[in-house]
Amino acid sequence: MAFTLYTLIQTAILCVNAVAVLHEERFLSKIGWSAQHGTGGFGDDPSINAQLLILIRSVKTVMRVPLILVNSVCIVLLLLFG
Repeated sequence: MAFTLYTLIQTAILCVNAVAVLHEERFLSKIGWSAQHGTGGFGDDPSINAQLLILIRSVKTVMRVPLILVNSVCIVLLLLFG
């Protein structure tokens, strides 16, 4: 398999899919990253864990519909061109 732009895009899509399917109650709370901890008050710098949790939530919220479309396009391309 050649190292092409398509493989880079496919890798990025797989990583975003992996972040999008993380479930807070099943997986994230077991490692201590649940929503119960909060992100701190106004003016406080949130910790790295809180920032990652915010990133995961925003990816789940913003990328839900675009991921469905991009995954569908990738499946069609793989079916057509192998």
